[in-house]
Amino acid sequence: MSAEDNTYYLEEVEVNQEDGDPTEYDEVDEDFSEDEEEDFGVVLKQMRNTKGQLDDGPPRSPRSAHSATQGAQVTKKATVVDDFIRNFLIKLDMSRTLDTFNTEWYEKSEAGELNKEDIGVVADIYQRNEELDDQVKRLRKEVQKAHNIADKARGTWDKFRKERDFHRMHHRRVVQEKNVLIRDMKRLKQHYSTFEPALQAMRGKYEVAMKDKMIMRLEKDRVSSKVSTLQTQIKSYESMRLDDEGSNKPLPVPMAVGGGPPVPTKTQRKEKTNRKTKAARSPKNNDTPFPPRDNTRNTAEYTGPMMPLDKFKLQKTFRGHKAAITGLALHPTKDYVATASDDREWKMWAMPRGELIMSGSGHKDWIGALDFHPKGHLLSTASGDGTVKIWDFNKESATVTLADHQQAVWDCAFDSFNGDFLVSGSMDQTARLWDVATGKCRKTFRGHVDSVNSIVFQPTTTNVCTGSGDKTVSLWDIRSGLCIQTFYGHDNAVLSCTFSHNGDSIASSDSDGVIKVWDVRMVSERLAINNGKPSAPINDVKFDRSGTQLVAASDSSKHGVTVYSLTDTSADIKCQFNTAFEGPVHALALDPSGKFMMCAGEEAFRLFGQ
Repeated sequence: MSAEDNTYYLEEVEVNQEDGDPTEYDEVDEDFSEDEEEDFGVVLKQMRNTKGQLDDGPPRSPRSAHSATQGAQVTKKATVVDDFIRNFLIKLDMSRTLDTFNTEWYEKSEAGELNKEDIGVVADIYQRNEELDDQVKRLRKEVQKAHNIADKARGTWDKFRKERDFHRMHHRRVVQEKNVLIRDMKRLKQHYSTFEPALQAMRGKYEVAMKDKMIMRLEKDRVSSKVSTLQTQIKSYESMRLDDEGSNKPLPVPMAVGGGPPVPTKTQRKEKTNRKTKAARSPKNNDTPFPPRDNTRNTAEYTGPMMPLDKFKLQKTFRGHKAAITGLALHPTKDYVATASDDREWKMWAMPRGELIMSGSGHKDWIGALDFHPKGHLLSTASGDGTVKIWDFNKESATVTLADHQQAVWDCAFDSFNGDFLVSGSMDQTARLWDVATGKCRKTFRGHVDSVNSIVFQPTTTNVCTGSGDKTVSLWDIRSGLCIQTFYGHDNAVLSCTFSHNGDSIASSDSDGVIKVWDVRMVSERLAINNGKPSAPINDVKFDRSGTQLVAASDSSKHGVTVYSLTDTSADIKCQFNTAFEGPVHALALDPSGKFMMCAGEEAFRLFGQ
């Protein structure tokens, strides 16, 4: 019987009687009936069922056992223990031992004293040997494979050990070189520290020398103009003297240079001086008169050809400040540029070489903006300390300090006529009009409900434009101090505003990166430039001389400066400049002659040109 499928297998045993088998068989009764044969078959089936119950579980019925036996497939498998013993005893002709074994076997089977482990199959020695042989072969292959892996691992380990030794030696060499460099750097720092005071002294001497050079240049220009004027007057006197010798007519009043008003005589000059003295004594005449409302100057002189901005490339980078540069201003008559910085200083440079001409310090906080006087001899600076200073280049100092604002001042601008007035915008929500000659506040423009961030005069008029954090752009008359017009449309704080050079358009930018172009004559929005949200704030905008191009400086690190080509109904991106600043671009300046463009950010400003 197999211990797995409960199937019994019978093994044929041949009994050889020729050898004189002593076993005696009783005579078979001839009256053996079929009923007795059937009873014997039933008893045999019951015995088999009983044996099956001992092996696998509960007894099965004779019918089910018979059906299972008929349906099972008879194959050659290993012999069970009891059959093996019976066959062995029969082979040795041990009949009595066989009877005793059968009796005790069936008694123990009926009593349930036999376990499955005791009555299992007899192991086939040959099969077992084959299995052991296969196992030995498999184990040998695995051992050989393990030997190969071990040999490979040994080779890899040797390789890694050599590399480790190499890298260890290289690391030691690098450490030694590092220590040598550290010693050299310490020695160089000590050596350099001895030169630092000398460098600072030389830097101070250089700045003083450049200031003296600038003063001498200004003095030279002034003396040259006086000499030319005197020479012209001498020539006119000589011509009049020659004419007077030939006739008895009275001497005409000499004319000024360039066909201007006649040159007054000595008596006329005395009378004029007396009138000025009397007027100075009257407090009402101390204030500078406002310019006329109607100006006859032609705006065409302010316009020019379109700048080839798409052909500009980075030419030079200028460094000199210790903090971010926040403002740029171009000199009206010379190739100079002034820069304002968060380091509380302003500097003036000669273009395009970038020589430092002059610098000034005196503010107690950052300088946000600056502007040149139309004649070029004064410079105004707006600071976070709430003051505006006016610097005189001839006196090499700040001659006037305007301190009526209650909070930081963001921007300032001279008027576009004679520069007699200055307007400043502050965080205290007001803009103030200052008399440059007296330093008095003549007007206060109130109407904004947030900080005034930008100030710009309209060319050839007495109007000034203000951009505020309350999202509006307002136009004011400096004569009356009243708001002429307010432009609404921005969704965030206005950071910058500028006029076109002919004065008929205003461009304003806000913190959302939106630029709006306003028509001053129609008092309406002309264009809205929006590159999609969220966009970087636009800190400064400038028109070129033609008015057909608009340049914008933003916080974008990839394209800090963008040039737009403007029409009456659209604005397209013409070109973009990668300014290479890590931070935002704070200010722009366009050369009136169209030769170069400058942008400021971080601690430097860059020059772009052809």
